[in-house]
Amino acid sequence: MDIKRSLLFLFSSYGSFLFAQEKTVDTIYVFDNQMNKVKLFHKVNTLTPKDIEKNSTNLSDLLRYQSSIYIKENGRGAVSSPSFRGTTAQQTAFVWNGININSTFLGQADINNISLFGYDQMEVKAGGGSVIYGSGAIGGSIHLNNTLDFNKGFHGSLFSEAASFDTYNNFLKASFSNDKFSFKVSGNYSISQNEYKVPESKVTEEGYINRNGRYYNTGFNIGASYKIAKQQTLSWQSQIFDASQHYPIFLNNDSKTKYKAQTLRSLLSWDINKSNFSNSLKAAYTEDNFQYFGDIDKPKSNGAEGKNYIFKNDFNYFITSKINVNVIGEFQVNKAEGYESGIKHVSRNVGSLAGLLRYFPTENLRFEAGIKKDFVEDISSPIQYSFSGKWSISQWYSVGINMSRNFRYPSFNDLYWQPGGNLDLRPETSVQADMDHEFKFGDFKLTVSPYYMDIKDLISWLPTQYGYWSAFNVKRAESYGVESQFNYHKNFGKHALVLNAAYTYSKSIDKDTKMQRMYVPIHKAVGNIDYHYDFLKIYAQGVFNGLTYTTSDEKRSEALDPYFILNAGVSATISKKYTLGVKVNNITDTIYETVAFYSMPKRNYSIFATINF
Repeated sequence: MDIKRSLLFLFSSYGSFLFAQEKTVDTIYVFDNQMNKVKLFHKVNTLTPKDIEKNSTNLSDLLRYQSSIYIKENGRGAVSSPSFRGTTAQQTAFVWNGININSTFLGQADINNISLFGYDQMEVKAGGGSVIYGSGAIGGSIHLNNTLDFNKGFHGSLFSEAASFDTYNNFLKASFSNDKFSFKVSGNYSISQNEYKVPESKVTEEGYINRNGRYYNTGFNIGASYKIAKQQTLSWQSQIFDASQHYPIFLNNDSKTKYKAQTLRSLLSWDINKSNFSNSLKAAYTEDNFQYFGDIDKPKSNGAEGKNYIFKNDFNYFITSKINVNVIGEFQVNKAEGYESGIKHVSRNVGSLAGLLRYFPTENLRFEAGIKKDFVEDISSPIQYSFSGKWSISQWYSVGINMSRNFRYPSFNDLYWQPGGNLDLRPETSVQADMDHEFKFGDFKLTVSPYYMDIKDLISWLPTQYGYWSAFNVKRAESYGVESQFNYHKNFGKHALVLNAAYTYSKSIDKDTKMQRMYVPIHKAVGNIDYHYDFLKIYAQGVFNGLTYTTSDEKRSEALDPYFILNAGVSATISKKYTLGVKVNNITDTIYETVAFYSMPKRNYSIFATINF
């Protein structure tokens, strides 16, 4: 196949797997039609449903052990937020099927209030991406993607797990497809009493007890795609998620509190794919509601409802076989209503227009340049840009370079919370660059990625002379470091060995104090090894987290000590349908915290079973 047809295969949101005879044997619809383009220029770490089952407690655990992101968690299952390349939680974008789902209230996502189950793949992309994925894509982005297969018939599976601390996780999915129609449905239910003890902790005289740590969540996903014509598909994906978290308390007589969250996401997409152009028109509705209870036995203390109406069009055209133009337009209406939360009735219109030009001079060399302008009501937003290039110099070495300007506009809380909201806030902006050096030797692959970013107009909440806190653009920061990733995959007979390891060196400096920013470990390393023999599977995974400061003055006595955690599991599959396994987490029985004072569990266990039908 020539360059044009090969690239069209990658660019199409509705791709065909082709043999040399050009015979179509299978088709897959992908809602995030930009991701295949992103992978041409950027390093992306893909996590499959099988990877997710290793860390099935919550999304925080999955990202902690299988990515370079630092996860701050106020005790197992409680409030959790990411730090990507030394940036803040608001500077990491969560993207559901191509739609940015960061909260309009907080400007970030609470990781443990995002469903872990129900996705066909989860992808982690480091570096800026605001030109394509919008506000907040500064440190990186986390993509929660669904796909719909054609010509697969009926498939179903059930995953069920019982774990320490009265924890139970259940996930059921089923799908059916023929040559024109595809349907997929799934649901999950997770619950945990989540009371565990760490006697060695010094937070109280009796150590740390995760009192009032109970949580549960329920999720439901449904998707369908229909080929309305030879080169057109109409597709729909929806997700409903309901969650409750009790916030841990240190002493028995402390007030017991809880937080409830409900989210609804629904997306309709009409896609046209022809020989030299494609177009994807999407309409989406997302809703985020929350309630906080200052006393778990009384009515809610405060809460809010957020509704977002989103329209997006992605047009892709090949001028020649080597030159590709991509235009993306988007319009949103964000609405919010608060209850005793400082926000009453607010609404905001947001529009954007982005253009990308891709040039493929040879099979081994490619370039992409992008520019974007956002039109945010009552906020002056900067022009964003990006440039990427990748060159496969030889069979064993390739190099890529990425430069971009990215931004995050203020959230509803930043602007409208009373008292303290500030209508004069400017968007946070960053200018950044990174390189990817990729080495391949047989079954080995090593990627080394140095990066640098300069961030200004950071939004911080500070005390005022009036006795309350308020939002200001006061801080500047720079973040630089190196990410490295090592992969090895070898099959020999009935044996298979897979090794994935990563190390991150991250300096994130407050330009005013010249000190490391809070909750940014300088060193982090993760490793996952899988061994398969016929029906038997064994895995082990570990994470090392270096010294982590919890104060802005690098006070060593308040810092979180370095720690290493080791997990392992084994499972056996019978008749390709029935799997039974056991997992041991924190084999080393390590005492550790990811947020000051909130200890994480010591050694704990789970057993699980999977049935495929």
